Amino acid sequence: MLFGAKGIVGLDIGSSYLKAVQLKEKRGGYELDSFANLQLPPELIVEGSIIDSLRLVEAIKELTKKGRIKAKQAAIGIAGHASVIIRRILVSEMSQEELSESIKFEAEQYVPFDIEDVAIDFQILGPSEEPGQMDVMLVAVKKDIINEYTAVVTEAGLTPVVVDVNAFAISNMYEVNYELDPDRTVALANIGASTINLNVLKGGVSVFTRDSAVGSALHTEALQKQFDISFEDAERLKRGEALENVTPEKADSAMKSASSEIANEIVRSLDYFKSAAYSEDIHELIISGGGALINGFTGILAEASGVAVKLAEPFKNIGIPGKYVGLIEDIQCTAAVAVGLALRRPADR
Repeated sequence: MLFGAKGIVGLDIGSSYLKAVQLKEKRGGYELDSFANLQLPPELIVEGSIIDSLRLVEAIKELTKKGRIKAKQAAIGIAGHASVIIRRILVSEMSQEELSESIKFEAEQYVPFDIEDVAIDFQILGPSEEPGQMDVMLVAVKKDIINEYTAVVTEAGLTPVVVDVNAFAISNMYEVNYELDPDRTVALANIGASTINLNVLKGGVSVFTRDSAVGSALHTEALQKQFDISFEDAERLKRGEALENVTPEKADSAMKSASSEIANEIVRSLDYFKSAAYSEDIHELIISGGGALINGFTGILAEASGVAVKLAEPFKNIGIPGKYVGLIEDIQCTAAVAVGLALRRPADR
C-alpha cells in the first residue's frame, strides 16, 4: 500500500449515520488518527438513494470538522441490493489484461441492467476446480449511484479516490484484525439501518456476498409503534437511553420481534450460500453495524443460526490513542465499514 502524508479518510455514508476513520501507518501496523460519527435525519438517504444532497453535503462538512479530519482524499462505500451486483463467476483461464478487455462481454449475462449503465470491476480469485477455468469475483454498480455519491463527497470538499463495496470493506477490516485460517469459513454481517451487508470468507477469500434490504430501522419502527413516540425518541431508546415512562427493559421487549426478523434474514442468506453449490459449514459469524449493538441481538442470532456469534473488533490490531479509548469501547463495531475503507488505496484490487 502507498501512503500519502495525510492518508485517506474512510467515509461510511449510511442511511442513519455518517462515520469517518483516518488511519496512519505505524511500524508493524496501523494507529487510529481520526474518528468521528454523526447521526443523519431519516429522510436524507432512502433505499440507498440520496434524496437531499445539499443537507448531506453539509453533514459531511460537519463530520470532517468534528473529527478534525486532515485527509482530503476519501474512500467511500456503496451498498444496496438494487444497485450493486456481485457474482462469483467462472471464465476461461486468461491473463488480467485479457480479462480486462473481455469483462464487459462476460458480465452481460450476469448484470440485469444495460451494460453501458454500470461500472464494472473484477478480481481473479484463482484457478477453478474445473480444468481450463478460473474463479473471478465480478462487481457491477450503477453509474448513476456512483455519480450521486461522488458528487456529494466532492461538494463537501473531499476528493473521492476509491469507490468500494461495503461488503468488501468489512472483509478488509477482518483481514487486518483477525488471523486467516485456510480451513475456516467465517461470515461477516454488517447490520446498518436499512441494509445488511453479508460477506462469507473461506480462508480470508470472499466466496459469497449478499446485500439485504433489511436493517435496524425495524427496531426504530417497532419502538415508534409500540410507544407512539417520535423517530428521535425511538433512536434514543434503541441506544439504551431511558425515556419518561419507557424503561430500557420495556424497549428491549418491544424490539425482540424486529431482532428476530433481522436474524432470520441473515439465516436465509446463509442457507442460500450453503445451497448454492457450497456445502461449507459456517464456523463463526462476526457482526458489525449499529444493529449489532441492540441488547439481546447476539443471542437471538446465535440461536437462529446455530453458529457462534461475536461482535466485530475493527480496532483489534489497530492502535487507539487515549483520547479515543472511551468512545471506541462503546461503539467500535459500528466503525467496521469505515475502517475497511480507510485501509484502501487507489489502484488496490
